[in-house]
Amino acid sequence: MTASCNCSVFGLVIHSDLPLPELLPCELNAGADVVITAGKLPEADGAPAGLSVVDDALILVIPGVAKYRIADGRSISVEAEAGAPGRNVRLYLLGSAFGALLHQRGLLPLHANAVDIGDTAIAFMGESGAGKSTLAAVFRDRGYRVIADDVCVVGFDGDGKAYAKPGLPRLRLWAEALEVMGHGTAGFEHSYAGDEEFEKFDVPLDPSSAVRSDIPLSGLYLLARADHFSIDRLSGVEAADAVFANTYRGAFISAANGQENHWSSAVRIVRNLPVFRASRQWDLARLDEQCRMLLDHANALVG
Repeated sequence: MTASCNCSVFGLVIHSDLPLPELLPCELNAGADVVITAGKLPEADGAPAGLSVVDDALILVIPGVAKYRIADGRSISVEAEAGAPGRNVRLYLLGSAFGALLHQRGLLPLHANAVDIGDTAIAFMGESGAGKSTLAAVFRDRGYRVIADDVCVVGFDGDGKAYAKPGLPRLRLWAEALEVMGHGTAGFEHSYAGDEEFEKFDVPLDPSSAVRSDIPLSGLYLLARADHFSIDRLSGVEAADAVFANTYRGAFISAANGQENHWSSAVRIVRNLPVFRASRQWDLARLDEQCRMLLDHANALVG
């Protein structure tokens, strides 16, 4: 039997019966925020693919991979399909299953990457394929620390100030982006095991430079495509719509009874944090230039 592990992600301490090599180990000093167990889930029998509510818990069924029971924002039980690669089981565990758990806990997970630009953070929101991870990789290559990849959990202090919480310590990049940045794909594992045509790879971040605590968030940028580079401030309904549209697994909010907390968090962001639309040309050859312009804007923002 594989030994259990203690690790952290999204500001939560996790005790898991499953190995979670993607996460950073941590001490279990005051008990775990989330417990992950493995075994048969009788209540998931007959549950449809996707997310459903069963006996006050959420059941997530990913055909060919696993079933997950998410309860009270504190536990995830996993029943893996026979023969399913552990990498794929963990992919959905640390993705969609945790997305449901974060909503149960009343947290705000954004579909965003976040980068530390010097004791403050900026985050780039956008749908899958918007270039969030690729842009974050360019920042990393310039010496900046990546706080979160794909899922950035936002928290607030008593004064309403927003913080970015540390996410998974890796970048998920397309083969083409890796080639353009001069890294190549050698030594990196496919994000989804068993489908060699899916040319996306997991690129671990250096643990020695990993972000392990919350960092004040100074601005949100919604990535968009355009014929030229521009950054425009969003306000009011437009800014709120950007937050709602780029909430990670937003379709899970109702099932997780998270509507009130989600609404409250979105309003707090719009009131306390500048939200911008960063329009850019879709050209990998111009990534470094666009990163520099975005960095110049962010540095001017934090003054």
